[in-house]
Amino acid sequence: MFNPSREQVRLFFCDAWRKHVERLPLVGAEVAAADIAARHPEYQALLTDSTGALEKEWTPEGGQMNPFLHLSLHLAIHEQVSVDQPAGIRAAFETLRAKMDAHAAEHILLECLGEIIFAAQKTAQPMDAVAYVDKIRRAGSPLSI
Repeated sequence: MFNPSREQVRLFFCDAWRKHVERLPLVGAEVAAADIAARHPEYQALLTDSTGALEKEWTPEGGQMNPFLHLSLHLAIHEQVSVDQPAGIRAAFETLRAKMDAHAAEHILLECLGEIIFAAQKTAQPMDAVAYVDKIRRAGSPLSI
């Protein structure tokens, strides 16, 4: 399983954004990474400064979301939806997209994924994929929107 370091993740996003800005060819996950970065203008200055990106720390105590965690979660759900894994996530996402724009729907998935990951870490159990997709479906139900 691929397990990139913090530096590799940060450089990956910075490089994908640089290639996008310079109109260079993007390959593989760089295409999705550049698209995600394009939808997050608040992170684009950071992505153009790879040295600063490597040095900066974001902590919960500082009250800021780590931009690379946020972008990585977007990339993870992009991959999950594209391969429909866990099973049913694509349909749940499409249901949300029918009610709102794609980026807002992705943010609902991000919240659900974060809650499921937190629960798994708290209980030292594997992530519950069924609960994850169910949480997304409930988030898209008429009562919750």
